[in-house]
Amino acid sequence: MTNPENDRIERKIVLSAPRARVWRALSDAAEFGQWFRVRLEGAFHEGTTVVGQITYPGYEHLGFEMQVVELVPERYFSYRWRPNAIDPNRDYSAEPMTLVEFTLEDVPGAKGTLLTIVESGFSRLPADRRAEAFRSNDGGWAEQLKNIERHVGQS
Repeated sequence: MTNPENDRIERKIVLSAPRARVWRALSDAAEFGQWFRVRLEGAFHEGTTVVGQITYPGYEHLGFEMQVVELVPERYFSYRWRPNAIDPNRDYSAEPMTLVEFTLEDVPGAKGTLLTIVESGFSRLPADRRAEAFRSNDGGWAEQLKNIERHVGQS
């Protein structure tokens, strides 16, 4: 479900994997990078900034930066980033960041894990980038759900 009126993208998927496996795919920087398609330098710890290089075809020339906000083992992971920062000639460092949240829950009566992804804060982005960032990330999260589903299903 997406709602541009309140500047929030929300996606849900039931993954055929135990919560511990999904958590590892989210909270281990190397694994996160595999399915998210980014090569990261460093590990995820609350309060740290992790940088890297995007590996998604056509975007390999772009860097990646995320500020880890909170890690609650096997339940919740959040970070801030600057969405759709794709112009290598533009300085995005003074722009606000959106908040990405991953929440894990057991699926009652079934084997698997419900993963909810919420990205919010688009209304704070500069007006000239807001709509495109929202549109791009709305489609991007749909693709990332497929990526993580494949990733956790392989092991």
